[in-house]
Amino acid sequence: MEATKKLKKSVLIKQRKEQEKAQVGGASTAKLLNCPTSPRKMRLVVDLIRGQKVENALYILKHTGKEAAVRVEKLLLSAIKNWEAKNEGASVEDGGLFVKEVSVGGGRQLKRLRPAPQGRGYRIRKRSNHVTLVVDSLNNVNN
Repeated sequence: MEATKKLKKSVLIKQRKEQEKAQVGGASTAKLLNCPTSPRKMRLVVDLIRGQKVENALYILKHTGKEAAVRVEKLLLSAIKNWEAKNEGASVEDGGLFVKEVSVGGGRQLKRLRPAPQGRGYRIRKRSNHVTLVVDSLNNVNN
Protein backbone atom coordinates (compact mmCIF):
# COMPACT_ATOMS: atom_id res chain seq x y z
CA MET A 1 0.00 0.00 0.00
CA GLU A 2 0.89 3.66 0.03
CA ALA A 3 3.60 4.37 2.62
CA THR A 4 3.42 8.17 2.55
CA LYS A 5 0.03 9.65 3.22
CA LYS A 6 -0.73 12.98 1.59
CA LEU A 7 -1.64 15.60 4.18
CA LYS A 8 -4.00 18.51 3.88
CA LYS A 9 -2.47 21.92 3.33
CA SER A 10 -3.87 23.19 6.65
CA VAL A 11 -2.18 20.32 8.51
CA LEU A 12 1.14 21.05 6.80
CA ILE A 13 0.89 24.73 7.72
CA LYS A 14 0.13 23.84 11.35
CA GLN A 15 3.12 21.48 11.49
CA ARG A 16 5.41 24.13 10.02
CA LYS A 17 4.27 26.68 12.63
CA GLU A 18 4.91 24.18 15.44
CA GLN A 19 8.42 23.54 14.09
CA GLU A 20 9.13 27.29 14.00
CA LYS A 21 7.96 27.63 17.61
CA ALA A 22 10.15 24.69 18.65
CA GLN A 23 13.29 26.35 17.26
CA VAL A 24 15.24 28.14 19.95
CA GLY A 25 16.76 31.48 19.01
CA GLY A 26 16.33 33.46 15.86
CA ALA A 27 14.02 36.29 14.94
CA SER A 28 10.64 36.87 16.53
CA THR A 29 7.66 38.69 15.09
CA ALA A 30 4.68 40.67 16.28
CA LYS A 31 1.67 41.67 14.21
CA LEU A 32 -0.84 44.46 14.56
CA LEU A 33 -3.98 43.82 12.52
CA ASN A 34 -6.76 46.22 11.53
CA CYS A 35 -5.21 49.27 13.17
CA PRO A 36 -7.57 52.20 12.46
CA THR A 37 -4.93 54.48 10.91
CA SER A 38 -4.28 54.97 7.23
CA PRO A 39 -1.28 52.98 5.96
CA ARG A 40 0.39 56.14 4.70
CA LYS A 41 0.40 57.73 8.16
CA MET A 42 1.68 54.52 9.72
CA ARG A 43 4.52 54.20 7.20
CA LEU A 44 5.82 57.64 8.21
CA VAL A 45 6.38 56.36 11.75
CA VAL A 46 7.59 52.88 10.80
CA ASP A 47 10.26 54.25 8.46
CA LEU A 48 11.88 56.01 11.42
CA ILE A 49 12.72 52.76 13.25
CA ARG A 50 13.54 50.35 10.42
CA GLY A 51 17.02 48.88 11.00
CA GLN A 52 17.53 50.66 14.35
CA LYS A 53 18.64 49.04 17.58
CA VAL A 54 15.71 48.31 19.87
CA GLU A 55 16.72 50.79 22.58
CA ASN A 56 17.15 53.54 19.99
CA ALA A 57 13.83 52.65 18.31
CA LEU A 58 11.96 52.85 21.62
CA TYR A 59 13.49 56.26 22.28
CA ILE A 60 12.47 57.51 18.83
CA LEU A 61 8.91 56.24 19.22
CA LYS A 62 8.59 57.70 22.72
CA HIS A 63 9.51 61.17 21.43
CA THR A 64 7.56 61.14 18.17
CA GLY A 65 4.44 63.27 18.32
CA LYS A 66 2.29 61.10 16.03
CA GLU A 67 -0.60 58.95 17.23
CA ALA A 68 0.68 55.94 15.30
CA ALA A 69 3.94 56.02 17.29
CA VAL A 70 2.14 54.87 20.44
CA ARG A 71 0.75 51.81 18.66
CA VAL A 72 4.09 50.93 17.05
CA GLU A 73 5.85 51.29 20.41
CA LYS A 74 3.43 48.82 21.96
CA LEU A 75 3.99 46.44 19.03
CA LEU A 76 7.78 46.71 19.41
CA LEU A 77 7.53 45.89 23.12
CA SER A 78 5.42 42.86 22.21
CA ALA A 79 8.04 41.69 19.70
CA ILE A 80 10.74 42.05 22.38
CA LYS A 81 8.70 39.95 24.81
CA ASN A 82 8.22 37.32 22.09
CA TRP A 83 11.99 37.23 21.57
CA GLU A 84 12.56 36.83 25.32
CA ALA A 85 10.07 33.94 25.44
CA LYS A 86 11.81 32.27 22.50
CA ASN A 87 15.32 32.75 23.96
CA GLU A 88 14.93 31.83 27.61
CA GLY A 89 17.81 32.98 29.76
CA ALA A 90 19.10 35.53 27.25
CA SER A 91 18.84 39.22 28.07
CA VAL A 92 17.84 41.93 25.62
CA GLU A 93 20.93 44.01 26.38
CA ASP A 94 23.34 41.14 25.69
CA GLY A 95 21.43 40.01 22.60
CA GLY A 96 21.88 43.30 20.78
CA LEU A 97 18.34 43.33 19.40
CA PHE A 98 17.50 45.41 16.36
CA VAL A 99 14.44 45.94 14.17
CA LYS A 100 15.10 43.60 11.27
CA GLU A 101 11.94 44.13 9.22
CA VAL A 102 8.86 46.30 9.45
CA SER A 103 6.12 46.27 6.87
CA VAL A 104 2.80 48.07 6.63
CA GLY A 105 0.02 46.79 4.42
CA GLY A 106 -3.48 48.04 3.83
CA GLY A 107 -6.22 46.55 5.96
CA ARG A 108 -9.95 46.59 5.45
CA GLN A 109 -11.74 49.81 4.57
CA LEU A 110 -14.96 50.97 6.16
CA LYS A 111 -17.03 52.72 3.53
CA ARG A 112 -19.28 55.54 4.70
CA LEU A 113 -21.40 58.15 2.94
CA ARG A 114 -21.30 61.87 3.68
CA PRO A 115 -24.23 64.05 2.57
CA ALA A 116 -23.34 66.29 -0.36
CA PRO A 117 -25.22 69.04 -2.23
CA GLN A 118 -28.23 68.27 -4.43
CA GLY A 119 -29.04 64.96 -2.77
CA ARG A 120 -25.74 63.32 -3.58
CA GLY A 121 -23.56 61.28 -1.26
CA TYR A 122 -19.79 61.44 -1.21
CA ARG A 123 -18.02 58.23 -0.26
CA ILE A 124 -15.59 58.29 2.65
CA ARG A 125 -13.11 55.44 3.01
CA LYS A 126 -11.96 54.92 6.59
CA ARG A 127 -8.73 53.03 6.10
CA SER A 128 -6.94 50.61 8.39
CA ASN A 129 -3.63 48.80 8.17
CA HIS A 130 -1.68 45.70 9.18
CA VAL A 131 1.82 46.09 10.64
CA THR A 132 4.34 43.24 10.89
CA LEU A 133 7.47 43.82 12.95
CA VAL A 134 10.45 41.42 13.09
CA VAL A 135 13.10 41.71 15.81
CA ASP A 136 16.38 39.80 15.64
CA SER A 137 19.65 39.58 17.53
CA LEU A 138 22.91 40.90 16.09
CA ASN A 139 24.57 37.68 17.30
CA ASN A 140 22.32 35.57 15.06
CA VAL A 141 22.98 37.74 12.02
CA ASN A 142 26.75 37.40 12.35
CA ASN A 143 26.64 33.57 12.61
